[in-house]
Amino acid sequence: MLFDPTRAAGLSRLNDFAPKAGRAYAANRNADIPGHPHVSMLSPYLRHRLITEDEVLGHVLSEHTPDAAQKFIQEVYWRTYWKGWLEMRPSVWTTYRAGVNQAWNRVQTESGLRSEFEAACRGETEIECFNHWAQELVSKGYIHNHARMWFASIWIFTLRLPWELGADFFLRHLLDGDPASNTLGWRWVAGLQTPGKTYLARHSNIAKFTEGRFRPDPSDLAAHAPPVDGMPNPDRTDLPGGDDWDKNARSGLLLTEDDLAPEFLFDDGFSPLVMAAMTCASARSQLAVADPVLSFTEGAITSTLERLQDRLADIRETPFTPEDTAGIVDWAVEHDLTHLVTPYAPVGPAAEALDVLESKLKDVGIALKRPQRSYDRRAWPNATAGFFKFKDKIPKFLRDINSVET
Repeated sequence: MLFDPTRAAGLSRLNDFAPKAGRAYAANRNADIPGHPHVSMLSPYLRHRLITEDEVLGHVLSEHTPDAAQKFIQEVYWRTYWKGWLEMRPSVWTTYRAGVNQAWNRVQTESGLRSEFEAACRGETEIECFNHWAQELVSKGYIHNHARMWFASIWIFTLRLPWELGADFFLRHLLDGDPASNTLGWRWVAGLQTPGKTYLARHSNIAKFTEGRFRPDPSDLAAHAPPVDGMPNPDRTDLPGGDDWDKNARSGLLLTEDDLAPEFLFDDGFSPLVMAAMTCASARSQLAVADPVLSFTEGAITSTLERLQDRLADIRETPFTPEDTAGIVDWAVEHDLTHLVTPYAPVGPAAEALDVLESKLKDVGIALKRPQRSYDRRAWPNATAGFFKFKDKIPKFLRDINSVET
């Protein structure tokens, strides 16, 4: 297994990578070569917060100066920036979901589009490198970040397939599939995120950064990348506030795959009576989510519950699903809870399920509380414009990590 879904495996990978996170990473990070030795491959662990951004940044900075590790540090903060940006513009996610539905309806009714879409998903096009990445994604649940950009560009501008279906294909197969990074990354390639700015996959760039493994003929790739028509960036909305609650109340802890490191709550004095989890990976798409994604997510939740057994005697070992919110309510009532606490889930399937659950809990007099990490509270309000303005705040974020307990 390429990725073992445990916190221990994430920490081990971090320990192995941290010495290489400085200038060596900056020089080689764009190379897509077998085994991906020049990148951290920590994203599945960060996406589910089996390990946290604070931990990764702190470990890297124990090995390198901020200047030497700035490229890697920026990559960590790109994911944070995307989350904050989408939190203030949640309609982009709901519009993307509607776009997937519309595109899927077209696939079902347009035979030509259906055959082209299915060939792309199987990696059976006339473009060798694209086929390799499609098959690597399906078999491994992971492809290099640079390959993701090439793949998205070829999908949109060469194969001329709906970008929403490509984003959905990624989200169904990537172990690190993140609603914010994935949706906004595809919008960026398509010219929607930064209006008019698209990303064009070039044969010379692919040949260079795959070290000659792939040499597509220039005629195989689109020569131009005109922006795709679509929803412009909406106005910002206010970020949700952090939830406070009486930590002496009869409370339970509910985990989702968006944050599997609840120790920050325990460190803040929270002592839940009972604990359970809800897995929402199957809700990433209306299409079938890949088995490796479901297995990794379920394994990550199971390993987390096992890790926390010394904290709580009463842990429900079988995760709930979004379809069983009534079961969560019954479980909370059975234990006579007044509050159910869950680490804040950003825009995506888990947040949608929690919105439904919150309404049902309210009907029986139980409050759902969603406390945010200080890491997110510090960074997200700065995702108001482009990344480069956000990037200017990174030195302050790093100072705060050392001075503020998370």
